[in-house]
Amino acid sequence: MQDNQTKKLFLLDAYALIFRSYYAFIRNPRITSKGLNTSAIFGFLLTLEEVSSETEPTHIAVIFDVFRTHFPP
Repeated sequence: MQDNQTKKLFLLDAYALIFRSYYAFIRNPRITSKGLNTSAIFGFLLTLEEVSSETEPTHIAVIFDVFRTHFPP
């Protein structure tokens, strides 16, 4: 990377992409030979690859926020 190149940072909301990917394939889920539903993983990685190849960012950060996964006692 050259010093004068414009830098692009992409921040990806991991849980939003995982949720979106899971439901995008709800009618035709991606199932492994052992019966594991991999729709969310597949969609998440597809989005990550698409962002990377189409926009060519210099930096990517994937954010997994804790507050959506933990509920108060």
